[in-house]
Amino acid sequence: MSDNAVRQPEATPSERARALYNVLKDKSLIPENFIEDFTRKMEHDWDPANGAKVVARAWVDPEFRALLLRDGTAACEQFGYTGPQGEYIVALENTPTLQNVIVCSLCSCTNWPVLGLPPEWYKSFEYRARLVREGRTVLRELGEDLPADVTVQVWDTTAETRYMVLPVRPAGTQHMSEAELAKLVTKDVLIGVARPVAP
Repeated sequence: MSDNAVRQPEATPSERARALYNVLKDKSLIPENFIEDFTRKMEHDWDPANGAKVVARAWVDPEFRALLLRDGTAACEQFGYTGPQGEYIVALENTPTLQNVIVCSLCSCTNWPVLGLPPEWYKSFEYRARLVREGRTVLRELGEDLPADVTVQVWDTTAETRYMVLPVRPAGTQHMSEAELAKLVTKDVLIGVARPVAP
């Protein structure tokens, strides 16, 4: 470029996305209402409350728990939680001395139908880079200070896996209904950076 050339300002990500959308629409490559339907799914259908229902069922139903641990996709499909990023669901079972945590070290993949869209901190380079090397420290910084006898196992999402964590049912919850138990399970619990706590 010559010194006299006027440099055009770089388009924002939003402007680039809109330009790509317009090109694809002009070429009739986007089905009618596809973007609107996908947006609705992201905003309303993909919700960590879905994963909470799966966990609560596993806590009260031993047969469902066994299915979830054997074939997470089939178990979640019983609730209708399928679709993009929900094809290869693997449930990771925590124990009193094992805390499973998930990450996508390359980007921010998660099990969307069950966990919802990833939180901002999950997408951050710092979380993705540090969790693998210093999991216990990262969990402590996120508010979960684990006892010394608990091992932290980090699982990196791949093209063939979409993880969810099956936490240990908190003590003192035997009287709670399935719906009440589901309220104890948050997105952080499903990712593994937190543990459920009895009310």
